[in-house]
Amino acid sequence: MRQITIIGTGYVGIVSGAGISDFGNKVVCVDILEDKIQSLKNGNIPIYEPGLDDLVERNVKANRLYFSTNISESIQKSDIVFIAVGTPQAKDGHADLSAVKAASKTIGENLNGYKIICTKSTVPIGTGDNIIKWIKRSMKNKFEFDYVSNPEFLREGAAVKDFLWPDRVVIGANSDRAFKLMKDVYRPLYINETPMIHTNVTTAEMIKYASNSFLALKISYINEVANLCDKVGADIHQVTKGMGKDGRISPKFLHPGPGFGGSCFPKDLMAFLTFSKEKKIELKTIEAAISTNIQQKIRMTGKMQTLVGGSFENKKIAVLGLAFKSNTDDVRESPAITMIKTILDNGGSVNAFDPIANKTMGKIFPTIDYFTTWENACRDADAAAIMTEWNEFRGMDLLLLKSLLNSPTVLDTRNILNPKSLKELNFNYDNVGRSIIE
Repeated sequence: MRQITIIGTGYVGIVSGAGISDFGNKVVCVDILEDKIQSLKNGNIPIYEPGLDDLVERNVKANRLYFSTNISESIQKSDIVFIAVGTPQAKDGHADLSAVKAASKTIGENLNGYKIICTKSTVPIGTGDNIIKWIKRSMKNKFEFDYVSNPEFLREGAAVKDFLWPDRVVIGANSDRAFKLMKDVYRPLYINETPMIHTNVTTAEMIKYASNSFLALKISYINEVANLCDKVGADIHQVTKGMGKDGRISPKFLHPGPGFGGSCFPKDLMAFLTFSKEKKIELKTIEAAISTNIQQKIRMTGKMQTLVGGSFENKKIAVLGLAFKSNTDDVRESPAITMIKTILDNGGSVNAFDPIANKTMGKIFPTIDYFTTWENACRDADAAAIMTEWNEFRGMDLLLLKSLLNSPTVLDTRNILNPKSLKELNFNYDNVGRSIIE
């Protein structure tokens, strides 16, 4: 059993801590925020993630998972220290590494013997060298340590599954000793033949950014193809089905919609692009993906405006789905933000509903009306816009929806409603690239 400290109790920190403890290690998740740690000790998980409550509870009861504000003591007692703090986007496009630097300094001050220092946070390529420098400058005594980059590949809404049953584990370690110790942390996965990819630190950092950027490219690409389908009368549903059967392409992330959001893709792409410009390397495909994503969100507002007669003035729109994707309460960079802001800025009003994310969106738009059901949100609205692919929207009673709206007008940005059914019920509707009726 390894003694492990994870610095940071955000999304990555909590999921990683719970997952690593489930592999049989003793883990202490630490943070400087006393209220947050006390809440975690009381069993309150600050994020919505399916299965995470049970995973945390199971390992707390097994005395493998703990929460503490005593960062110094936790570091001193650990064999391995993970850095899992936030790296938000700075105004200039760079990743803000102030929390990483602070964590590195604290680690250096508390080294009392050989340890592995491992970064889970998404950090720009080359950050590992800086972390090593920050640690060494803060060391009170010269102790040996190894630095490792161990990027996470967690999808919000499926993070527990992704951690416990990953496609691969990337371990960027410049020493065999560190790689062997890290592989031991993930021993259950190794036994189950999960690929353990051993690279140097810089390569591991690159794998993270390159992976996220490629997935974002697929989303932006298929959104542009869907927009072309709108113009020529092709059905994007059949297009993606035909494309996805090609093993070289695969159907994953070929889902047209209102644009991607969340805590990872937008900031990671911008950080990757900013880094490449510093190195005087053009990443034109990444620039295009970012631009396409911005335009896709704007395009959705244009579709909604057209549906309601060309103006949002004095129109009430039911915005259904506020999170950037289903199974999360995360609204960061959500396409719903662009939709709501455009409606409000042009004289309209909004009835909002999300099964989970009402509260988080309320921090951005505190004055709009929030409802606890989609039915109440749609009542007496002039139109409805489906912005998140929650399952309960897939099974909406269209006759009921029609009776609730002042006008049977729907924008389905997630392509989850049947166009044929909408047409038969005389809805005024639009979607993303599905102009052919099945």
